[in-house]
Amino acid sequence: MEDRSHKVLLALVMLFLFAVIVLQYVCPGTECQLLRLRAFSPSAAAADPYRAEDETPARFVPRFNFSAGDLLRRVDFNIKGDDLIVFLHIQKTGGTTFGRHLVRNIQLEQPCECRAGQKKCTCHRPGKRETWLFSRFSTGWSCGLHADWTELTNCVPSVVDNKKEVRLRPSR
Repeated sequence: MEDRSHKVLLALVMLFLFAVIVLQYVCPGTECQLLRLRAFSPSAAAADPYRAEDETPARFVPRFNFSAGDLLRRVDFNIKGDDLIVFLHIQKTGGTTFGRHLVRNIQLEQPCECRAGQKKCTCHRPGKRETWLFSRFSTGWSCGLHADWTELTNCVPSVVDNKKEVRLRPSR
């Protein structure tokens, strides 16, 4: 009799552990929408995500360094002039895919020429031997591996304009 009660108790413990593991896969977050009754109320959908449930001040307050006008500003790119696109690759953000898109898929008057088997593409301006794109897919690692903003700011003008006379260099 005692052996049977141990088996039943073991079965219940195993069932509980199985339910906990399944729950972790179904609802991995700490705020599982399936288990919260408030999730089904209409006020929960419109709740401020930055306000705590107990109405204490938020620890994270979103701040934007750009005005709405800055974000909606239209910039015309003149491929025939001195305009230059500098691609700053931030790791683990889809930068490699976006960088490939810049050299392969953009519809311009003179798109980049990419040859099979080569990692670098040639992105010249129409009728000139100058590049309009500064990225690892067009100029290689000219400023170093995964150069940051500071490195690019210091490096790009010297790499792009090194063959021009000082008086012919555009102001960027």
